[in-house]
Amino acid sequence: MGNTLLTIDMIGKEALRLAHEKLTFIGTINRQFDDSFGASSGKIGDTLRIRIPSQYTRRTGSRVMDVQDSVQVSTNLVVATQDGVDMRFNSRELALDLDNFSKLHLEPAMATLVSGIESDCLSYCTKNTFNFAGNWTPSTGYTNNTALSPVSSLTAAGNARTRLNQNLAPKMDRMAQFDSGTMASLVTGVASYFNPSNAISEQYREGLVARTAMADYYENERVFSLTTITSVTQSTAKMNGFISTLGQTSTNVTSITQQVPVGTLFTIANVYDVHPETKAQYNVLKQFTVTSSNSNASSWNFAPAIYMSGPRQNVSGAFTATTLAQSSYAITIVGTTTATFANGLMYYKDAFTFATAALPIMADAARCVVKTYDGLSLRLWQASDIRNDEQLTRIDILYGFQAIRPEWACRVIGN
Repeated sequence: MGNTLLTIDMIGKEALRLAHEKLTFIGTINRQFDDSFGASSGKIGDTLRIRIPSQYTRRTGSRVMDVQDSVQVSTNLVVATQDGVDMRFNSRELALDLDNFSKLHLEPAMATLVSGIESDCLSYCTKNTFNFAGNWTPSTGYTNNTALSPVSSLTAAGNARTRLNQNLAPKMDRMAQFDSGTMASLVTGVASYFNPSNAISEQYREGLVARTAMADYYENERVFSLTTITSVTQSTAKMNGFISTLGQTSTNVTSITQQVPVGTLFTIANVYDVHPETKAQYNVLKQFTVTSSNSNASSWNFAPAIYMSGPRQNVSGAFTATTLAQSSYAITIVGTTTATFANGLMYYKDAFTFATAALPIMADAARCVVKTYDGLSLRLWQASDIRNDEQLTRIDILYGFQAIRPEWACRVIGN
């Protein structure tokens, strides 16, 4: 039987299948907001406001009401980035069967498209994750300017699991992303603790290695790596001012002579983490990530915002009622000078979200389809070039991502 020319519908379905299969990270996070964008009725534009649950304080030892205001906190998910991959095929290539066409053209095209999007999303989510864990004892914490040891046992992963538990992340649907070097060390060191991937689920997801310690472990070469500053004075960094405002997200810093990169991790001496509900102090320092800094590094913006009291209290220890007790507490930056280290990531799926919107089919587009599956929407558009006997093809995706509950994630770091 002769070959049937590949239709745009066949190509669109195959492109979507390949993209979905290659989403090693995006395929494991929340994608439930996809239907909110591009609906035929009640379109919301390119921004969706996602509400974060309110928090309250407990009334104890009294029957008299202590009415609290419901303070609503939200974060925005913006779907405004359009990426794509563009190709051309001649009649001979379109006469191929789908398997050959997919292998020669669609698979490398979708791998390139997905890899870039996944790298951007994973990097952003990792930089916005402030919890971190390594091979050190949590109560002791990371010691300034100490070289990071390899992640070759379940110690670091176990400490990351503890951080998720302490922040009340649900104990199902947890995943971990590691680069192949870290995964090789980890699996070699504790092979007997890993269940084979085929024992987890029949669903195929590229990169899935095994399951242990309450998480599915994925191998992903797009894991974010952080390079620390070269200034040796990072070991003497100190705060230069008080934190006195509820929800403060910035501080002045002394003894740093270089701009620190976004995603730099640090702790503040005597500032401890607390249980999100009881507000009882944990025996670990509160952990932060730098979200921006000025060029001379004298001022940092950071996450999470600091709340010394009230329903959203998230720190304890070095505070009076509303003010950091001293203005010169030492800051500990993770990593040695000029060091580059991979930032593995353990997370509950709803810590992050990725959404796509269905792009429109233009009125004059004779061959254009939109395919959507499992929170992923692609548009395939074709037009003919009669002079060169070619068919021009573009595959587009409109998307956005956001760290909704970064406290439900933890970086796993090692050298």
